[in-house]
Amino acid sequence: MDPVHPDGAAPLIVVDVGGSSLEANAPKNHTRDVHILSVAFLFIFSAYHAAQNLESTINTEGGLGTTSLGILYVSFTLFSFVASPIVRRLGLKSSLLLGSSGYLLFVASNLIPSWYTMVPASVYFGFSASILWVGQGTYLTSTAWSHAKDCHLHDGKIIGNFNGEFWGFFASTQVTGNLLTLAFLRNGKGDNVTGTGLLFTVFLVSIAVGIILLFFLSRRSHKEEGIVIHPSVRSILESILAPMLERRMQLIIPLFAYSGLHQAFVWAEFTKHVVAPSFGVSGVGGAMALYGAADAICSLVSGRLTSGINSITKIVLGGAFLQILVLLWLLFGYSLTVGALGSVIPLLIAVIWGVGNGVFITQLNALLGILSKHERGFDLESAFGQLKVWQSAAIAVVFFLSPYISFQAMLIVMVVALCIALSGFLLLTRSAAKSLHIIT
Repeated sequence: MDPVHPDGAAPLIVVDVGGSSLEANAPKNHTRDVHILSVAFLFIFSAYHAAQNLESTINTEGGLGTTSLGILYVSFTLFSFVASPIVRRLGLKSSLLLGSSGYLLFVASNLIPSWYTMVPASVYFGFSASILWVGQGTYLTSTAWSHAKDCHLHDGKIIGNFNGEFWGFFASTQVTGNLLTLAFLRNGKGDNVTGTGLLFTVFLVSIAVGIILLFFLSRRSHKEEGIVIHPSVRSILESILAPMLERRMQLIIPLFAYSGLHQAFVWAEFTKHVVAPSFGVSGVGGAMALYGAADAICSLVSGRLTSGINSITKIVLGGAFLQILVLLWLLFGYSLTVGALGSVIPLLIAVIWGVGNGVFITQLNALLGILSKHERGFDLESAFGQLKVWQSAAIAVVFFLSPYISFQAMLIVMVVALCIALSGFLLLTRSAAKSLHIIT
């Protein structure tokens, strides 16, 4: 049951495009913006994800590729602390446009790969990515709030649906990007790889198309129209530190971190220790494409099933249960085998990882949207800023530690991190379900 009657509350979101009201055609424009945002990110991240998957194999001199990714995510972590006040100052649409520029620069630096091109690009990329993701989370949630209000619908359901569509498209980038890699690269085993120049040029065109699409988004704000905020140094510091002192944020931070650990584990550890020994380096693209397909389907389905706190809890627990089973199997029972079974098992694990990522990403974003709508003091941009801080920090840790710890040690870290994350998550959702009376 929705605790806030759609007609009984003051407008939370003001939507303005060129100074004109969208009230007459609001529902159509809300869904239109979700479609545009989803397709724009499909073009941008089809290129970036495929480029990221190749860094450790095409830029091997001195560990340039993996080091650049580590620097990228450290920069991402640090700038995520100040991303939310920057997004408030710039506005949502401008933040999305500025944030996407770093992806273009990073991919372009791969055309002339060196420490002098890729390291500065990685640092700027970390800054721009933090702006992009806080802007994306706030924009998508604000759009869902507006649509629910204008159509007199339950906001939890709309937040789930919109996140399901967006993250379904986003997860598909692992499929489209890796198919581009398979189409343009030749002699993919060992160091003798050709076609990288043409491939990265195609990546640049894909990102440019995505950025152009972002220009067609409506301008949105969840603040009163016409008010311009000029934050002081003190207010910026408060916006950075205050969310970490809020009890409900503290309970969900471990799940933020685990979602980053999970992604980096798949990129750096699963492909290296499970996929490559079974299929060779050339088979990584195919396995990651399957991972992306499972991620996309799960994102769409779990988004449609989301209706409130209780449904989010059940979906997350289901995804976590599958991941714990796989982690324990890899830790205690998995061994490299030959034949058909040896080919099927890594692909099955890839599917389960994809399902897990689809669950965690869609449900985390939906949960933040619901809490920021109904909980006083739970600020939307700050919540998404914290999400990216802890995700990117965990990803950076995995990239830097990967060469120095064993696969078994990483599996133990994953199991412990998931158990801690679930404990905090269950305490949070139990408390929130009681206080919000959202029973589904």
